[in-house]
Parts: sequence; C-alpha cells; structure tokens
Amino acid sequence: MAELKEEDTGQLHQEDANIKDTGTDESEQVSTPDTSTKPVEAEANNGQTSSTVTSERHVSIQTTLEGLEELVDLNGAGRKSCPLCHEEKFKACYSHKLRRHLQNLHWKVYVEFEGQRMCICHLPCRQHKSGLGGDQTQGRLVAHYHCVVCSVTIARKTDMISHLKRHINKGETEASYSGNSDVPFVEAVPGGQAYEIMKELGTNVQLMPNHTTPQKTDTYFSRKMKTNRQLVFCSLAVLAEQRNPLECLDAFGATGIMGLQWAKHLRNSVKVTINDINEACVKMIKENCHLNHIRVEGSRTACQLDGAGDVESPIASVEVVKMDANVIMHLRQFDYIHLDPFGTSVNYLDAAFRNVRNLGIVSVTSTDTGSLYSKSLNVTLRHYGCQIVRTEYYKELAARMVLAAVARAAARCNKGIEVLLAVALEHFVLVVVRVLRGPTQADESAKKLRQLLHCQWCEERVFLKPGSMVEENLYRQLPCQCHGSMPGKTAVELGPLWAGPLFNSGFLRQMLVAAVQHNMEDIQPLVKSLFCEADCTTLKPSPVPGYSSLSSQVECGVVIKTLQRVDEADTSDQSGKRKTAGEDSGNVLKKLKPDTSLEHPAFYYSIHRHSIRGMNMPKLNKFLQYLTEAGFRVSRTHFDPTGVRTDATLVQFKEVLTKYSVPTYSSTPESSAVSSDVTRRQTL
Repeated sequence: MAELKEEDTGQLHQEDANIKDTGTDESEQVSTPDTSTKPVEAEANNGQTSSTVTSERHVSIQTTLEGLEELVDLNGAGRKSCPLCHEEKFKACYSHKLRRHLQNLHWKVYVEFEGQRMCICHLPCRQHKSGLGGDQTQGRLVAHYHCVVCSVTIARKTDMISHLKRHINKGETEASYSGNSDVPFVEAVPGGQAYEIMKELGTNVQLMPNHTTPQKTDTYFSRKMKTNRQLVFCSLAVLAEQRNPLECLDAFGATGIMGLQWAKHLRNSVKVTINDINEACVKMIKENCHLNHIRVEGSRTACQLDGAGDVESPIASVEVVKMDANVIMHLRQFDYIHLDPFGTSVNYLDAAFRNVRNLGIVSVTSTDTGSLYSKSLNVTLRHYGCQIVRTEYYKELAARMVLAAVARAAARCNKGIEVLLAVALEHFVLVVVRVLRGPTQADESAKKLRQLLHCQWCEERVFLKPGSMVEENLYRQLPCQCHGSMPGKTAVELGPLWAGPLFNSGFLRQMLVAAVQHNMEDIQPLVKSLFCEADCTTLKPSPVPGYSSLSSQVECGVVIKTLQRVDEADTSDQSGKRKTAGEDSGNVLKKLKPDTSLEHPAFYYSIHRHSIRGMNMPKLNKFLQYLTEAGFRVSRTHFDPTGVRTDATLVQFKEVLTKYSVPTYSSTPESSAVSSDVTRRQTL
C-alpha cells in the first residue's frame, strides 16, 4: 500500500509539472521519493493530523560549499561515498579525492536563486525514459538539478534558468514556499494538499499551493496586488467616515481577503458581503472567516478556541454569498461595490451601476493589461470600443479608456460619475468613482467623453473640441506643425476617452489620513505622489487638512511658491453652511471654475523620450524647477517615473529642455556653440 501511495503521489506531481512547464521537452521531470530527499514529517495521534508540517529541501540545494562538504565526514579515515552520486557513478574514495570531486563536479556548475545554490545531482531521482515496453527501473541515470521552488528535476542548466525565470514572472519565489514571514506555517488537510497561511494587514488567509496560477486553482491569490487591496481599503475607509453603516460588496471574493480586511478593521462601520460563484471559493472564504474570528451570517457554527470549550466572541460579521456577480448586483443595493474579475470588467459595469446608491462608490480593477496597454488592439476594440495605438503615455491612456467605459455604463442607468482616483501600475488599472444620480449628472459625464488627436511624428496630443459640426482641418487643433512639414497624414484619432480629471485632491488627502491611521506604510508614498499630481504641484502634501497660505515649500530640492487650497466644500463638509459673498471675494481660487484652471493637465511628457541627442539633460527635479520658473504648472506622475505632467505644449517643453541641456563633451553651452561653429567651418 505504501508503494502504491508513493506512485500515486508521483503521478500527481508529474501532472502538475507538465502543466506548469508546457514549453519544455522531456528535460523536466518530477522527482520521485528517494532516500536523499527528506520526507515531510507529520505527527498523527488517534487518527488526527497535526496542524503543522515541516519540509526539507533536497540535499543538493546548499548555500555554501562548506554546507555541501558537511554532508559527509571528510576528516575521518577510510573510503567514503559521494552524497550526490550513485555507487555506480562514483565509487567510494578517500577524503582528499572526494573533496575535489564535490568542488569540481557538483559545486562549480550550480544554479543560484535567491541565495540558494542548486548543485548537480547524480542520484537515481531521475532516470532516462526507456521504450514503451521497457522497464523504468533499468533506465540510465541522468544528471539533473532540483528546483528550489517546486522540486521539479531538470536535466540542463539552461532549462533550469528558464524554469526559474517563469517562477519569477508568476511571482513564485523561494520565499513563497519556505517558512518566511509571509507564510508563517503550513496546515495539513485530509485531502492530501497543504494550506499555506499568509498574513496581510493583520488578516490571515489560507492559500492553496498553486494559488498563483488561475488555471490550476479556483481560489486565486496574487501577492502583487497588495497595493491594489490597500488603495481600495483606504477609499472605503474614507466613505465610512462620511456615512455609516455602509453596505459594501466584494463581488469576486476568491480567498475573501479583501472583504475580511474591511470587516476586521472597520468593524461596525461596514456591513460586508463577500460573493463568489465557485463553491470551493465560498468554502475557503468561510474557513478564512473562522480563522480570523469573524462570524459568518446565517452560519450556526461559532469560532471556538482550540482545545477549549469556550466560545470566542466574534470581532465582526460578514455575509458570504454564492451567486453570479451580475445577479447579486441586480437584486440588492450597495453603498460600495468593488469589481476585480480575472481580466476585463466591462461585463459587470451595467449591473454595478444598476442599484448602487446615490453618492456611493464603485471601484473597478482591470487586469487585462494586454488589451489596455496597446498589445492586443483588436481585443481593445471589442471590449472597450476604443481605437488606440502604442504611445509614450499608454498607461494614462488605459486609465482614461476604462473610465470612458465606466461613464458610458453609468449614463445608461441615468447616473453620472465623479472620478476620485485612477491608478495604472504594472499589473492592474484601478479606477474609483463616486456615483451621482440623475440624468443631468449623466449628461455632464457623457460630455467629457471625447476623441484624442495624436501626432505620430512628435507625439503631441490634444482632445478635440466638443461639438457635432464637422471641422474642415482637424490639424489646426494640434499645437505642432508636423502636418505642414511632413508629407501625408501625420495624426491619428484615438478614443473615445475620458477627458475629465483623474484625481480628487480632497479625497486623496483623506485617503492619506486613512493610510496613516491603519499603518499602511507601503502606499503612503504613492498616495502622496497622487496628491501632488492631482494639484499639479511638487509641494509635499500635509495629512492634516484645513490651512491655506502663499508659502514657499521645498520638495526634492525644488523651491516653488503656489497657493494652497483650503478643503473645498464638497460632500464631506459637515457644517452645511453657505459662505457669504464677502468670504468668497477674499479667496482667489474659489472664483476660478474647477473645470478650467484647477484641473490637472491631461497627459504627460517623458523627459527621456524627448531628450536631445548629444546633450546632457538636467536632473529631473531641476527641470521641474526650470518649468515652474517659466510660468508653467508642473508635477511628476506615477504613470511614468521619468514623466512630467505640465500644461506646457511639447514645443515649449522642448525649448526649456534645450535651454538647460549641456553638450556631452563640453561644460558650458557657450563653449559648445563655439566648438560647433569651428567644426562646421573646417568641414566647409
């Protein structure tokens, strides 16, 4: 029976390895149990399985050469066998010869990954496949490596390096499978699989071993989306401060970590509903609720202490629902809805805006970066109805494209939107909007959907003016003169896109306060950069609102004088008092329309993309100061680390860049001009 179990386990591992590495040939094979691999130790008493499982790596995986030599006593007398070779491969010899063998054959050809060195192994972990009718046990031994992440055996060193790169691209590192801080312990389950317990923001969740691969598991979980979860949490915390209790929905629960974080930290301010259509996910969510001492509404079982009969009082309660996301959003009303499907979210936008309450918030996470980042243009046209091309500002283009789809879905339900936040990072695009009920608000939002005119030569761009009249020459709206100097058509029409602002500075300031209160240090720099980008300034934001002055502040060595706004009278104002005309006359910023001068400029320019060949550019912070001194609004952007958001045109942007750039082989612009004239005369 034990041999049968080992064979079944080997077959399951073989199928898992074949699915994971479909691109390789027969050079990868799963290691079968042998005497060199220390087995998983589990304690069983009276038919009960212990709660912890400890696993050891293969003996060929070491960190130092001394660790490899410690596998055998080289100081002792007599002949000794190699711990990584079969007796037929390398016979027993004396210590000095065995030491040279370990160094030259095993250690010199190792593959390193996160400090762990995988030495080559000649043990019978892997054998050459014989014919269909041959005996596997009589096959030829094959030298191989043991993967430190998934224990797969791979024959070639180049194949092992490619295999490890695939682990890195999927986010599967050695730390994900060892007992580090992200995975405190592993719990054994009767089904033969081990649940990993991961802690994030004080919330514990169980994870399957293949949780990072959506094709292999139903309870998908990605550690790379931690920033996304924290941004969504802060937006919900801001809304909970304005009104409570809130009815909020996590439409795609998976492991339920996002809804559990809402319930655990916001407690009575929110009524959390976690939904998923998969039965395995619903079961996993309920187990994670009990793991965090959170009561599941409608469940008769209560959280009990291990080994005691006392019942723990739950710290919060959530409702777990097994239903299609579109169905539950059509049936019930919510104040906060978060959509995070695997891929595009356009299929769920109509249902989300169907019953969301007035002044509620809808947050949408889109992970179909292939279509959003201009890699699959036909898919983009199918899902979002937009014509786009690859540009230097493709991330902001993706955010405006998602917002256009959100605005159209809201308008179909006679609702408008106010954009609170739009973030586009490597793995996702997140937009957070406030819902404004009424056909008037819907019309105002629909008017902000415009076409974008993009020059393919200089990459200048401008939104087309609203109106239904056909203009004779659209090139007149572009600030550049490429059409007059270049033959043929030089510009393309993109969109329709969202032409309104992408940020709300007051909401971002409250999000920063929420991030500080809940000790979210990871996203605080991002929220600060978003706040500066919303106001198009390089001033460092203050988490305490309520002051206004004409002051000089220093940010990254740049001194800029601007007006700081007091908290604007928005929906979060609790006083409800109308300001008099005398008070409004003293504030210059209140007189300006928010749709004109207070909006941040659309799009940005990359300083590296528009650099001048043969010239050394100024430092980015210095260049921001030069643009400010020239009278332009300027800020950095989170979309591109080398991008500059400014209201200057591309021609003005290049003029300032050229003025303060220095030739590569000279120290001053004057000397470079003289040297260039001398060389020109010599050539003539």
